[in-house]
Amino acid sequence: MATAGFAGAAMAAQPEPWQMGMQAAATSVMDDVRWFNDFTLIIVSAITLFVLGLIIYCVVRFNKRANPTASRTSHNTMIEVVWTVVPILILVVISVPSFRLLFKQLDVPEYEMTVKATGYQWYWGYEYMDEGMEDVYFDSIMLTDEQRRERMQAMGLTERDVPRLLAADYNMVVPEDTNVRVLVTAADVIHSFAMPAFGVKIDAVPGRLNETWFNAREPGMYYGQCSELCGKDHAFMPIAIQVVTAEQYAAWSEAAKTDLDEANTMLASMIEEEKRKTAMVDDATELAVAAR
Repeated sequence: MATAGFAGAAMAAQPEPWQMGMQAAATSVMDDVRWFNDFTLIIVSAITLFVLGLIIYCVVRFNKRANPTASRTSHNTMIEVVWTVVPILILVVISVPSFRLLFKQLDVPEYEMTVKATGYQWYWGYEYMDEGMEDVYFDSIMLTDEQRRERMQAMGLTERDVPRLLAADYNMVVPEDTNVRVLVTAADVIHSFAMPAFGVKIDAVPGRLNETWFNAREPGMYYGQCSELCGKDHAFMPIAIQVVTAEQYAAWSEAAKTDLDEANTMLASMIEEEKRKTAMVDDATELAVAAR
């Protein structure tokens, strides 16, 4: 079993038990998705309360006891105009930011690297498409429970570091603050490449090449899953993306050209060293504050 580079990487922007609202955003696209969710929630809540108020009013005002003689009014032009125009205006207010968000998700900006993601039954394959990286390609397969236990014991990790049904043997590795274009396709049936923290979800269709993009702000391990029913093991084909610093990616990409496993081992060591340095700085800062 390969030593994965995420050994020292923190799981980032993932949902938490009993969390309210959407998970944390790791890209500007997901920031907009969260905003749009809150925006439409306010509108839908207002409409729901308004309709509920009308129902309660009608029940109280027009029941048989309060209104024994029913009205024979057949129509009201003003009311009919209002309940036609107002919903149209509400839909326009919702559609404008909705279309802007759709264009932002699918209109790929100038990109700095390209990774091709291919969906198989039931795992993902990744190919690095940039010049000099053509020989870097691998399959990313979910770890079994036994493999998870072996990895946790070998590397001193916790269950949170190697999440069940999400951790994979190999991760897509990309640098932070970089526009990454992802070409998405499938080799057998329709899959869907989804990374919630990035605001990314796009179908993987056999014989067709779709594209999307992301720019992750912070290093860490990010997890998604196939989001299109694709057979018996649909729930067992996670997407694992490891975001690292530019320096770490440069070292990893150079080593991966010759030995992917060695590159992942080196990356894990670099991340652990960075964590140790950060912890030492934090400890020194705490001691300095306490000494004042």
